[in-house]
Amino acid sequence: MIHNTTIDTLMKRKSVRVFLDQEIEEEKVESILQASINAPTAGNQQLYTILKITDPTIKEQLSILCDNQPFIASAKLILIYLADCHKWYEAYKDIGLNPRQPEYGDFLLAVDDALIASENAVIAAESLGIGSCYIGDVMENKEEICKLLRLPEYVFPASLLVFGYPTEQQQERQKPQRASLNDIVFENSYYEMNAKEREGMLKYHYGDAKYHPWLEAFYKRKYDSSFAHEMNRSVKAYLKDYQEEKK
Repeated sequence: MIHNTTIDTLMKRKSVRVFLDQEIEEEKVESILQASINAPTAGNQQLYTILKITDPTIKEQLSILCDNQPFIASAKLILIYLADCHKWYEAYKDIGLNPRQPEYGDFLLAVDDALIASENAVIAAESLGIGSCYIGDVMENKEEICKLLRLPEYVFPASLLVFGYPTEQQQERQKPQRASLNDIVFENSYYEMNAKEREGMLKYHYGDAKYHPWLEAFYKRKYDSSFAHEMNRSVKAYLKDYQEEKK
């Protein structure tokens, strides 16, 4: 494997949830945002909007609505990446066109754009010694989030990122292991693993534990959890904008 500064930054980056009480310099914030908006984007549309959250009250509310995670409120920089089909749709109407309503494909394209831009922010921050963490829980509690952030139709909170200088403990904490390339990368067509192969694939997760009890506990904690059910309810509510014809 080849190593250079960019690849090493990508390989060492891990989620950081404990930050020093140290503000992020404005020029570094601008660099993170500039790197973000220079990400690849479908048709150069930049189908996203970035919210920089500075209001302490909104920070506190986000920490509660995003599965009660207090460290969100203490982050030195919070960016929310909104998949935004609204602004182009309104621009088409501004000049007298009669555009079709945004549909599921438009939604997914905007989500792709937003997440690509957010990853540029994460890597730019990492290169500056600034830690970050993705908060997927911003997809939950649709009604409260929309009210808090004043989101119009066809705008979806694809991700929330928190940033800050990591504590020494966070810097030294070992990055969680990932699956091997052999279990993730296949050539030309999808490979359907059998049960034994899937058990082997997940070995990096459960280590010396017994596979069946570990997987059942993981299922209950993640896949069948209350936050997973709420996330799916909220995403369905967001998707109603894209499936119900407006009169």
